[in-house]
Amino acid sequence: METHTTERREPPRPCLDGVRVLELGSSIAGPTATKHLADFGAEVIKVEPYDGDQLRSWGTLAPDGSSWWFKSLNRNKRLVKYDVRKEHDAAEVRAIALTCDVVVENFRPGWLAAFGLDAASLRAQKPSLIYVSISGYGQDGPYAQRPGYGSIAESIGGFRHITGEPGGPPLRIGVSIADELAALYAALSAAAALRAREVDGRGDTIDISLTESVFSLLEGVLPDFVHGGRVAGPEGNRLATVAPSGVYRTADDRWIALSGNSQPIFRRLTKAMGAPGMADDERFADNQSRVANVDELDARVGSWIRTLTLAEADRILADHEIPAGPILDIAQIVDHPQIRARGAVQMIPAADGPPVASYRPVPRFGERPMVTGSAAGAVGRDQDAVREALRVNTKP
Repeated sequence: METHTTERREPPRPCLDGVRVLELGSSIAGPTATKHLADFGAEVIKVEPYDGDQLRSWGTLAPDGSSWWFKSLNRNKRLVKYDVRKEHDAAEVRAIALTCDVVVENFRPGWLAAFGLDAASLRAQKPSLIYVSISGYGQDGPYAQRPGYGSIAESIGGFRHITGEPGGPPLRIGVSIADELAALYAALSAAAALRAREVDGRGDTIDISLTESVFSLLEGVLPDFVHGGRVAGPEGNRLATVAPSGVYRTADDRWIALSGNSQPIFRRLTKAMGAPGMADDERFADNQSRVANVDELDARVGSWIRTLTLAEADRILADHEIPAGPILDIAQIVDHPQIRARGAVQMIPAADGPPVASYRPVPRFGERPMVTGSAAGAVGRDQDAVREALRVNTKP
């Protein structure tokens, strides 16, 4: 008689479960990088100065005096406070660092060396450590020691030159895009280095530049210049290389974005407009022709959409399978049926206050869970617990 045993399987763990990360960061880039790692399940220990990360004072403040943004961004982290300029504090931070798999910092290059918290000092004691540095311009080069904020990286890296309307002033993007990009590169690099360490046991030192993070996303701007001599400039809401692609005003004074640049999509657009012959007009017959005659094309598309309300335009374009969508503010996004269906907004618990609104992690794994944990709390909230768990010396 055959017998069967049922093997009890443990539920899948988060991707970075068991990985410990020390964050020596402030504001946006470093803390965002470690937020991504925490979302993947890493244990993140965030070091703040005694008066807290400056991001605590940015934006709308919660009743406890820290910003809601800080609480959301620094979710799922263990919070400790140290002044690394004091020898005892620096010694404790070094002791914590040597229990970690990854260190992420975003100070000016070289500043942490004075306290033995730089990559060379820590990796000399623990070669398997992965040390990620984020700075304005990178760890070397003539600009390395300049103060480097994201807004300046966006300027030198090329974003601001191609943002705005032709003939108008350069414009910033409405978020700290350089910091966000650098954070993604930092988190991705740390994860890649952790995978490589599984193979050879070696750590690494990773250098992330805000300026180069911006520069890397200029798409065709670089090859078009090097190989064609074209210096890209601001194009407003248009794309310089494809048409039609823009933002159009509706009859009820709303705005809708539309992209009808491939041949099949453009044909469907002309049918939606009730003007199928446009697709065979030599001025609009292919993408190069449409780009050359973009003013006339945009005028026709814009005139048609101006006769429709936003709801009508959105429905007609969707019915004809044309990529399009309304321009939404944050109140409209939060209430959007797709955002709601996907649970993209999460209210995460806080140990010392009301739940905090936060973005759900973007990746959706079929098996392994992502982690959002709880919102950030008071400065040094987890100091004693971290010291005890890691057996860090508490006596000066």
